[in-house]
Amino acid sequence: MSREVAIETFPNPRPGRDFEIAISCPEFTSVCPKTGLPDFGEIRITYVPGDRCIELKSLKYYMIQFRNRGIFYEAVTNQILDDLVAACQPRRMTVVGDFSVRGGIKTVVTASYDGSR
Repeated sequence: MSREVAIETFPNPRPGRDFEIAISCPEFTSVCPKTGLPDFGEIRITYVPGDRCIELKSLKYYMIQFRNRGIFYEAVTNQILDDLVAACQPRRMTVVGDFSVRGGIKTVVTASYDGSR
């Protein structure tokens, strides 16, 4: 994509209550920056919203931006966390990048944010 897609949000319907939202993106793709080969995996997002919740259609288009981008697993997982935290200011959030086996090695990267710190 030629421009970055904004992650849209909507008002939390119960801002006075802590509740958890879990989102799974099982068809995540990016590109290995060393080999140029495609990387496949699942991105799992779990968060306790603050005043805003993530709008799923915009999240889908945001994730598609990585399809042709050369980026390491560790960087993409942390980038997604940073972008989502900036968009919705959650109370807590965890992003897990669970990447498919490549060359006999499986990688899972977990990045977390705690707004109370």
